[in-house]
Amino acid sequence: MSRKNQTLGEFIIENQSSFKYTSGELSRLINSIRLAAKVVSHEVNKAGLVDIIGAAGDVNIQGEDQQKLDVYANDKFIQTLKNRNIVCGIASEEEDDFITINSQDENNQNKYVVLIDPLDGSSNIDVNVSVGTIFSIYRRVTPIGTPVTIDDFLQEGNQQVAAGYVVYGTSTMLVYTTGAGVNGFTLNPAIGTFYLSHPTMEFPENGNIYSVNEGNYIHFPQGVKDYIKYCQMEEDNRPYTARYIGSLVSDFHRNMIKGGIYMYPKSSKATNGKLRLLYECNPMAFIAEQANGKASDGVTRILDIKPTELHERVPFFCGSKTMMNTLEDFIQKGK
Repeated sequence: MSRKNQTLGEFIIENQSSFKYTSGELSRLINSIRLAAKVVSHEVNKAGLVDIIGAAGDVNIQGEDQQKLDVYANDKFIQTLKNRNIVCGIASEEEDDFITINSQDENNQNKYVVLIDPLDGSSNIDVNVSVGTIFSIYRRVTPIGTPVTIDDFLQEGNQQVAAGYVVYGTSTMLVYTTGAGVNGFTLNPAIGTFYLSHPTMEFPENGNIYSVNEGNYIHFPQGVKDYIKYCQMEEDNRPYTARYIGSLVSDFHRNMIKGGIYMYPKSSKATNGKLRLLYECNPMAFIAEQANGKASDGVTRILDIKPTELHERVPFFCGSKTMMNTLEDFIQKGK
């Protein structure tokens, strides 16, 4: 029976039997993500004291300027996953292509691939605003013992076996699901241990927070514009409160706890949206649905979208069910 202040390690062992592929590998995989998260958390928390803030001088596959902490977090997560010899492939938002893990054992039996956004919202580091890590785990679809292929990564989100995020804020929290609810663990930095602090996390059925970059309002589809105006009307417990941090992990985390909706629609500037289906939308959608929330591109359930490329972008909306249903009605009417 899970209990508050239980360590993450104890929780993983105690709940291992509820996972349908129980073999211990997924538990070791979550443990390695936990280890890398602690290392990155330590570096984030001393960012103002060492030469780790600012741009790294490179541009990633997304065409975005890489921050020094982007590179650091990417290296740490990949290195930790490789060293533990528990995955057969990794795809990172910061890498051009997926990484094949060649085990020293010729009969490599590793079954899992990891897709990761090592440091979501990293441009906020310089101004001391919360950032995060997002991860997604799948069982490979190609034969075990062979090198992974792109097919192992281009799976629909409904095939995820686990997903989670780490938020580096006033405290460091690791939140994850294996398809049996969502639980949050807070790091005690004095001893380096994560403790269960938020058991069985769920979105309230309704909320009063909307999170969107209103600076792009003029570029949004008409249905999204209409919904934003609806949020601002003085009627039926409205206007809602506008809260937008610019870090998906932070905005999502707040809305899950307090009740709200997050929106990153397509626009005339980004016709396919901006967020990445595999590294951001799928894992957050899986968590949202496991936490009594909802996630879609405005029309289609995120977890049912078939990916066609590694760095594919889609519009993304997620949050409390009542707010999501109202938004989708506005999008349908605004066509």
